[in-house]
Amino acid sequence: MELKYKVGILGLGLIGSSILKGLAKNSKYELYCNSNSSVEKALRYTRNASSNIEILKDCDIVFVCCELLKTVEVLDKLNKILNKNTVVADVASVKSILLNKKYDFNFILSHPMAGVEKQGFDAGQDDLFNGAKWLIGKKNDILEMIIKDLGAISFKIDMNYHDFMCAQVSHMPMILSFLLFDCALDNSKLIASSGFRDTTRLAMTNAPLAYGMLKNNEENIKKAFDMLIDKFNCLKNISDDEKIKLFEEISKNRAKMYDKDGKNVFKI
Repeated sequence: MELKYKVGILGLGLIGSSILKGLAKNSKYELYCNSNSSVEKALRYTRNASSNIEILKDCDIVFVCCELLKTVEVLDKLNKILNKNTVVADVASVKSILLNKKYDFNFILSHPMAGVEKQGFDAGQDDLFNGAKWLIGKKNDILEMIIKDLGAISFKIDMNYHDFMCAQVSHMPMILSFLLFDCALDNSKLIASSGFRDTTRLAMTNAPLAYGMLKNNEENIKKAFDMLIDKFNCLKNISDDEKIKLFEEISKNRAKMYDKDGKNVFKI
């Protein structure tokens, strides 16, 4: 009989349910889910689903996919039931609250750079991670195998820089999307088309998620906004010809950053 890896998923929102759906048909894995609200839905994909966190105690690896503000509390609970060989990977978008945490299990900071503005179990997609970079703080065979089987690409980074990097390409764009929508007057929204639609898509992000990012990464988000303001001030102070050249250069670089399927192919 083939030995299966026991994979636990705590929290079945967008990311957790996408991991579940992405692995459900893979015979290498036996899936165990812990959720307070989506147990019945999870049972469509695995027979091992419960609102009791104890269901995860014998897993080889556990993905912690709860709300950002509850991550530390959940990790403390897991520390009481998991053995020292269990790999635990969070998916939180802010790492400052986790960088210096020590646990008895094998804790790995991780962050899949994939998502949509919708939330909840039903928003989960079995192909959500296809072609996406999955950031990890250290190498680990089972974690990297699962990431690959989900269609993503393991990308090891120094997690000390994670929050500033994400502030620039994820958190600031989300906050900016909210503010752009809020800045537009109602009579202006009457004539809005695809440009406004696309640049404010992230304003539909789950409010507690947006708040959690801002609360826990505010300083880095401020730095990112300062960089944006500096860029705008520079733009104001250059000639018309220089403005055109700058826009052309940015447009050319942006066109090269994503492939025809919308996947990031940027290289330094």
